[in-house]
Amino acid sequence: MSAVPALKAPVNERVYELRSYESPTDGLYKNKVQMFNEGGEIDLFKKLEFNAVFYADVLSGSRMPNLVYMVAFKDAASRQEHWKAFGESPEWKNISTDPKYRNNISVNHIDSYLLHRTSYSDL
Repeated sequence: MSAVPALKAPVNERVYELRSYESPTDGLYKNKVQMFNEGGEIDLFKKLEFNAVFYADVLSGSRMPNLVYMVAFKDAASRQEHWKAFGESPEWKNISTDPKYRNNISVNHIDSYLLHRTSYSDL
């Protein structure tokens, strides 16, 4: 899935967050993907208007299996507000306490990069 973020803020204020979730095994990776899809994490991102740019599987490289996605925010303060709302939401509390997903056992390494648009970017 990929989409152009619905942001109205000036382009120089927008913040893009690229996140990567590395799993120690294929089975645990599939569990994390299920958490995103059927488990409701993507639905929660939509509900809270995280402006997803894409969700993807890493196809090659030394850091696999790996789920990667990018979300966009109007500015840094909006990013903080969105993640706070995410962490406090009843939906996230239900997902994160589900025995299948509890304690993020599916992920052994997370990277998060904050990015800004370049002058030649369409997004």
